[in-house]
Amino acid sequence: MKALVLEEKKKLSLRDFPIAETLGPYDVKIQIKACGICGSDVHYYLEGAIGDFIVRDPMILGHEAAGIIIEKGEQVTDLALGDLVCMEPGIPNRRSHEVMEGMYNIDPEVVFWATPPIHGCLRETVVHPAQFCFKLPKGMSAAEGAMMEPLAIGIEAAKKAALKPGDTALVVGCGTIGVMCAISALAGGAAKVFISDVKQEKLAIAGAYDKNIIPVNTAKTDLVEFITKETGGKGCNVIFEASGNPRVYPDFFRCAKKGGKVVLVGMMNGTVPIDVAFLQGRGLSIETIFRYINCFDRAVALVNSGKIEIKRFISKTFPFEEAIAAYEYAAAGHPEVVKVMIEL
Repeated sequence: MKALVLEEKKKLSLRDFPIAETLGPYDVKIQIKACGICGSDVHYYLEGAIGDFIVRDPMILGHEAAGIIIEKGEQVTDLALGDLVCMEPGIPNRRSHEVMEGMYNIDPEVVFWATPPIHGCLRETVVHPAQFCFKLPKGMSAAEGAMMEPLAIGIEAAKKAALKPGDTALVVGCGTIGVMCAISALAGGAAKVFISDVKQEKLAIAGAYDKNIIPVNTAKTDLVEFITKETGGKGCNVIFEASGNPRVYPDFFRCAKKGGKVVLVGMMNGTVPIDVAFLQGRGLSIETIFRYINCFDRAVALVNSGKIEIKRFISKTFPFEEAIAAYEYAAAGHPEVVKVMIEL
């Protein structure tokens, strides 16, 4: 079938690709209708690797997707032909220790789209377990459905934060995931969310979403001083570190309220300085997240209810025939862009 293939670092092709998938009794076959471009996709494209995950052979990209069910296994009863669904891209080993402990996101045997050597879903069709497919309600587009994957990360972060109604939060980093954390924090009960970055264009997008999201340009403003003043010297109940930039460490911890919680969302290579005595004296709790656990149905429900408006974050759309141009555009790092979408 036709697919977008990363042949090697900085070399893409849109071509017929031999891939065979067997439809099992609990699987569905999906005609892909929309696929978003994630930062990890761009990283594989530009660098050919993320940490220990190295692209050694041609690999199909894409893991943020939605499509229409065109076939289903004989044991699938909760989905029908013609249903528009979004798909959680990771399939764990259901018998693993991590799955039994309720942490399937960190199962070492998870098969995750577009993570070498696993092929992604930016192709004509995929076969996927029905258990990891979520029906989209009437009126929701495939492109919105593809946005459920990054939104699920924001929701997982909000879950880990254990937000309470009326909390004040700070999101460090205003990229796609930072924005998802901010809007998820509002949906989770935060009364006010500060979000910081050095790119004014991205901050403007976040600030335009809701009056209770307050952008802070740290190229012009000292973040600790600003948060201290805005919170009456107390700090924020919750901080989400979503930049993955080691240069923000350790200062942002000083924006947390005593007894507050810090959720580390952004990933990076290497180590960062942390003042353990400061964290202990401040009584701060630190949580980390890796992908998500049972968040896709929540994401769909929040968008369907109107609690979250996701469509506005689709910045530019390309047809499948221009998928290579879409990746080149996404890799250029336009500051006014949140999500680049490909429609099939």
